[in-house]
Amino acid sequence: MSGRSRAAVLLAAVVTFGAVLVPSAQAAPRAPDTAVLDGARLQQTKLRLDRGDPQLHRALRDLTARADNWLGQGPWTVVDKPKPAPGGDAHDYLSQAPYWWPSTAPTADNPWGCPYVQRDGQRNPEVDSGTDRQDVEKVFDSTYDLSLAWYYTGRRTYPEKAAQVLRTWFLAPATRMNPNLNHAQFIPCKYDGRAIGIIDFSQSYTSVVDALAILGTGAPGWTKSDRTGMTRWNSDFLGWLKNSAFGKEEGAAANNHGTFYDMQLAALAYATGDRALARRTVLDARAKRIDPQIAGDGSQPQELARTRSWHYSTFDLVAYTRLAAIGRHVGVDLWSYQGPDGQGLSKAVDYLLPAATGAAPWPHPELEFHRYAASDVVHAAADAGDGAAQKAVRKLEAPPGGDLWALRPAAEQLDSIAG
Repeated sequence: MSGRSRAAVLLAAVVTFGAVLVPSAQAAPRAPDTAVLDGARLQQTKLRLDRGDPQLHRALRDLTARADNWLGQGPWTVVDKPKPAPGGDAHDYLSQAPYWWPSTAPTADNPWGCPYVQRDGQRNPEVDSGTDRQDVEKVFDSTYDLSLAWYYTGRRTYPEKAAQVLRTWFLAPATRMNPNLNHAQFIPCKYDGRAIGIIDFSQSYTSVVDALAILGTGAPGWTKSDRTGMTRWNSDFLGWLKNSAFGKEEGAAANNHGTFYDMQLAALAYATGDRALARRTVLDARAKRIDPQIAGDGSQPQELARTRSWHYSTFDLVAYTRLAAIGRHVGVDLWSYQGPDGQGLSKAVDYLLPAATGAAPWPHPELEFHRYAASDVVHAAADAGDGAAQKAVRKLEAPPGGDLWALRPAAEQLDSIAG
């Protein structure tokens, strides 16, 4: 083989490798109009990756590994559960309350083992089979990972897979989900659905809202019809959240459920063009959420009362920090707000720092402590200018799968418990 031929082979190998892990050089990407993520920051991160930033490339390897894992999975559909939701419509979403357990062994006359009794923080494994809960989380996670991986690499298989997943779950007439949560977190023999089940979507669906904005910057395989269809679905879902009895009840919740409801409402309002509702929701969270939920020392008394107090303290702050991110898009700085007792988001994050950095044990009940559960909210506080959080960042524990904050700087629920 001649020197020129060997050089051509080597060049082809480099190009092939680069197509997998290295973003292609191209015109400056559009900044997506994301509801939670900062689209301009994503755009700058993409440009830094194109210039070869080594730290970002390490994070990109973790992100593309997650995206590659989704390529061979799904799509999932709400209509393939073994039994339809109460009422008989297979297109209605169904999930089961995670902390409710049968009190007796099932029999032919009592196949569920009713009545069901509550065991707070103890997840009943039967909720992960026979309903839509596990599949919808895969829809949320896959579309987010795939859209981000496409934005940073330009690899078209990622958005094509995301489009397949989204069309199957939300758009195709034969397989689409109805835009309501009337049967979320039902309790066998007790309730056909509960307002509390809205958290099945509010804790993660805003990632899909941002994924749609990312795909909307020109992703291959994501069509104008797809964009129109998802906007219509989100508008219908937003209407249900605002006007249904369950939506109103969840909006009145005083703990993390209320915070997540506000975060989901604001994101959907922003994404569907109602910026006034998004702004009003963030502004109202100051007196409606922060004042009663966060104490002057930064603790969250309602979350500390749970058997999984560490999980729920970090969980609630995921919603708060994402709501604050939405606020910045509509001119509201939620991080600067202080309540009548000095409470605020930075103080709430600072309350977690000793345990988050490993400097001290968590002094409250917790069935399954994961230090990394606080990592994203500490990152968020550091980015917002919290000096104590900035010092703590280097001491954080990376979550399983790597720390992706640099590529998707918006807090996620990093430990696995649902509810």
